[in-house]
Amino acid sequence: MSTATHGGLTRPDQGPSTPPAPAPRTTSRAAAIGGRIFNGFSHIFLLVWAVMVIYPLLWVVMSALKSDSEVIRAPLSLIPDKLHWDNFSRAWGAGHLGAFFLNTILVLAGSVFLTMLLGSMAAYALARYEFRGNRLIYYMFLSGLTLPIYLAAVPLFKGVYNTGAVVPLLGPNKHVMLIVVYVAWSLSFTIFFMHSFFRTLPDSIAEAAMVDGASHSRLFFSVMLPMSKPGLISIGIFNVLGQWNQWYLPTLLMQSVSGEPKNQVISQGLIELSVNQGYKSDWSGLFAGVTMAMLPVLVVYIVFQRQVQSGLTAGVGK
Repeated sequence: MSTATHGGLTRPDQGPSTPPAPAPRTTSRAAAIGGRIFNGFSHIFLLVWAVMVIYPLLWVVMSALKSDSEVIRAPLSLIPDKLHWDNFSRAWGAGHLGAFFLNTILVLAGSVFLTMLLGSMAAYALARYEFRGNRLIYYMFLSGLTLPIYLAAVPLFKGVYNTGAVVPLLGPNKHVMLIVVYVAWSLSFTIFFMHSFFRTLPDSIAEAAMVDGASHSRLFFSVMLPMSKPGLISIGIFNVLGQWNQWYLPTLLMQSVSGEPKNQVISQGLIELSVNQGYKSDWSGLFAGVTMAMLPVLVVYIVFQRQVQSGLTAGVGK
């Protein structure tokens, strides 16, 4: 064996050097720990958010089953000593919630139907047809989203009262007038939402229908509108929720001008119910009225929540 001399010392010749052993991989382990920490924080956040959302709803419902003395003595308690179902009948009858519900349903039936019909027709024409002024009209509709309704309060108030002198059905305290105002208020967002949805629909189906002899109106109502069902359900739920909870416009426009009873909607009636109590508090009846006003929209959203989610994500998926 040959030797090599270095500094007076001899050692055997070394062969090819071997690489050092790899250090333990800690990157994947750290990533896993980080993922667990993130999941833990996200679950805690979702739990806190669920409590913040569910507790007020449950508190309102359970307070509607208490007596007035229980509401004052233990306001945060969720377990009533006795279930007082008569609170709902008192709120429905003495609180005139039945009339409020009827007025609200009449207004929403007309306004949501017209908003969906006119909004989808306008959005379809702007999304599928090219003509001069297309983008200008579209951006004019979008400009309605930037205008706070409070800035239009004075001209809207004067316009409704002046129009009512000529056309009584479009005057103050009229259902038809409030329907028209709701449609104008909701049309901008409906067109914006449905415009994006109609642009995602395939052109081949429309072209095949036109080749088969379908007119433009038949193409829209028989082919394109059924294909946009998820988007229609989503924007329909948004319009129902927004118009059901609308308070400012009914308070501004549903005013009695000649001494006739006011045609109040549910949100307007609940406010007056709480204000008109004076020194006689009926907190249990008020909570019962809030519960009855809250449950319909809550049930509608729970029933159609999958359609709402699919409608919101359909444009992205395509």
